[in-house]
Amino acid sequence: MQTVSRLIKQFIPKNYKLSLKLNRINRTFDGDVTIIGNAIGSSGTITLHSKDLDIKSVIVDGKEAKFSYGNDDTLIISHSDINAGKHILFISYHAIITDSMHGLYPCYYNHDGVKKELLATQFESHHAREVFPCIDEPEAKSTFDVTLITEPNLTILGNMPIKSQSTENDSLVTKFETTPIMSSYLLAWVVGELHKKTAQTKSGVEVNVWATPAQSSENLDFALDIATRSIDFFDKYFDTPYPLPKCDHVALPDFSSGAMENWGLITYREIALLANPVNTSISSKHYIAKVITHEISHQWFGNLVTMKWWNDLWLNESFASLIEYAAVDALEPSWDIWLDFDNCESIIALRRDSLAGVQSVQTDVNHPDEISTLFDGAIVYAKGARLIQMLKRYIGEKAFQDGLKYYFKEFAYKNTEAIDLWNAFSKSSGKDIAKLMHTWISQSGFPVLHVSQNDELIKISQEQLTSDRTKTSDKLWPIPLNCNANNAPDIFETREATFTKLDDSVLQFNIGNDVHFITHYDHELLKQLILKISNNKLSVTDRLQLLNEQAILANAGIVSSADLIPLLSAYKNETSEAVWSVIGLTINSLKKFVEHNDMADQKLRQLAGDLAKKQFKRLGWKKQPDEIETDTKLRSLIIGLMLFSNNKDITTHAIKLFNSIPLEKIDSEIRGLLISAAVRDTKNEHIDQLMEAYKKTESSELQQDICDGITSTKDPNTAIKLLELVKDNSIIRNQDVARWIVYLIRNKYSRIITWQWIRNNWDWIYETFKGDKSYDEYPKYIANALVDKIQLDEYINFFEPMKSDPILTRAIEMGVNEINDKIKLLERDSQLVINELLNL
Repeated sequence: MQTVSRLIKQFIPKNYKLSLKLNRINRTFDGDVTIIGNAIGSSGTITLHSKDLDIKSVIVDGKEAKFSYGNDDTLIISHSDINAGKHILFISYHAIITDSMHGLYPCYYNHDGVKKELLATQFESHHAREVFPCIDEPEAKSTFDVTLITEPNLTILGNMPIKSQSTENDSLVTKFETTPIMSSYLLAWVVGELHKKTAQTKSGVEVNVWATPAQSSENLDFALDIATRSIDFFDKYFDTPYPLPKCDHVALPDFSSGAMENWGLITYREIALLANPVNTSISSKHYIAKVITHEISHQWFGNLVTMKWWNDLWLNESFASLIEYAAVDALEPSWDIWLDFDNCESIIALRRDSLAGVQSVQTDVNHPDEISTLFDGAIVYAKGARLIQMLKRYIGEKAFQDGLKYYFKEFAYKNTEAIDLWNAFSKSSGKDIAKLMHTWISQSGFPVLHVSQNDELIKISQEQLTSDRTKTSDKLWPIPLNCNANNAPDIFETREATFTKLDDSVLQFNIGNDVHFITHYDHELLKQLILKISNNKLSVTDRLQLLNEQAILANAGIVSSADLIPLLSAYKNETSEAVWSVIGLTINSLKKFVEHNDMADQKLRQLAGDLAKKQFKRLGWKKQPDEIETDTKLRSLIIGLMLFSNNKDITTHAIKLFNSIPLEKIDSEIRGLLISAAVRDTKNEHIDQLMEAYKKTESSELQQDICDGITSTKDPNTAIKLLELVKDNSIIRNQDVARWIVYLIRNKYSRIITWQWIRNNWDWIYETFKGDKSYDEYPKYIANALVDKIQLDEYINFFEPMKSDPILTRAIEMGVNEINDKIKLLERDSQLVINELLNL
């Protein structure tokens, strides 16, 4: 197998002096870069990364050099004077600006009826090479001196404050202060018309939130408050001051990811940064706060201290995905944000990690194109965060913080590997952290703990959870059991064990849901836990955890999916929004069993309505004075279940609200539900109106609500019409294409149409997203929606020729496994679920 060539091993850059002249009108740029660095060895060549750059000339130590293009985006510079030691390279080149949303690209927006644009950069993971020749590897840390030559009268932002600005030959010349030593993927700039709001942290760091003039200034206030207080929090939590003089946050109209932690110049999708003070939903505000704290935590984790190579990407992302919750909880304790961790990160991590072929948290990179596939949100982000949470509980909060403080002081401006972090925590806790954590990050999947009780004797055993019960794995994990029985082992690392339980408390494992395993209790133990749920004697976290784990056990064939139906009845008095989120997820998982049985389908809808009606009666349609935020969030879940139940009064009232209130004035908490109710009730009556609103609004949240509602259509002609619009980026931005496709293919009424459209238009998907981190997501999205043998055969026939593409290999293999698992599950449990429902 081809391996990635590590260019840092033959040339170590120390400083880049980069000058770019941007020609926005002609969609080109011209660059000069001076690179000072040290060659290793005397091969007569230096190899840099360079992709799609038209190199005009190369000078080495003042002498013209030869150059050629190699494999894997490389520029090979040859000169007889190149030997071990310091060299100065000067390279001139020309390149084209494309709409790829990586490298240097334009962002489009409309302001007062005029189409305008920004120029922005996105260099993670390996796209700096598309803008200047460099060693485009995280270990190749260097300082950067950047000069941008642009049109006049524009805002120019970079990682550092502006050193000087002048007008020369009708162009604006902007020079930035020298950056700290940092990786190439963190370099960034934004050019265009922008406005801002500004604040200062307690330590004097300038914090700015920027947006295009199409966005109201009041939309910047929420982000500015969170961003400013977040730096104050991390300064104290890490005991290491924020390293730069300023921190800019920029909302970009076009952005492939959610956000990017460029040092001192963090870029975001508009929906991930901007909040209207009147009509942004609570969930959206919580999301914005988590994204901001995630990216700011990267200014330490990832920027100040950086992983040596991409196989340790989790050193950046797992920590940020956990610490974002710690920060938000400290800033806004009334939000109970850790419940979001339980019903989001924990769930997506367990469900993704239960699929055969899934990557481990720490994953080797064997091909350059595999780098972008590492960014699996459910594994490197969510599972990794759970593992760090497990570690934090194991060593305690003080030792955890002390370990981080040591880590940042020891490795500031350096690169690290996993062992460096484990050693820091071992030093602070006095425990062998590498022994505990190595297996968890290097081994894919997770264990299921089987538990049975016979009088006072408790028997436990572990095995890897797998949907194929005929296959066994020899994997073992050191599991912190977090059990309420005094005699239970603290760490369980063998195949089987027994212990005695002398008291009469109900046995529980993984209390607090901090460890990445699930528990399969025997019938009697489960019965006792369900009784505690009915009597409201379990914590919110334990209640949602039990239901989610039973659903995962059902998917794996360890228990029957039919058992979920009586279990749901134990939650009839539930009041927690976090738990209701898992109830809704469980009901949604049962839909596939009744798709072709109308009577059972109606019974499932009736069950949903019976469960939700008590909370609907309590909450109603409108927010009440002094209502707690969790109830405001819960209302949308409950109304969604009531609409699913086909309650005519609820549906009629939802459509009445939709028709009587202007779209932008509808309560954002329930707007998507009302749109869906109206669209499903008619064929094409509202489609043009909704798409016109989608096109005109500058509110990303309203656009998402329209997308979510309109794609629930039952009408095939509407689905076809919407799919035709997907390729029109004057209506649907490329960054939003996946959302439209995902929602349409998940809809049983448009699934077949959408699957056929994807196959017919794959060339367009490839050309549009081939270099983007989202490209390998498409086989995942499709596999998640397909459900039968015919569709499996179609999936294999379509994607099999693409398996040789390293970007898609794992996604396709996992997609086949996922569809196969669903087919087996349906064959195994469909009739059992139908019978259980018909007997209600």
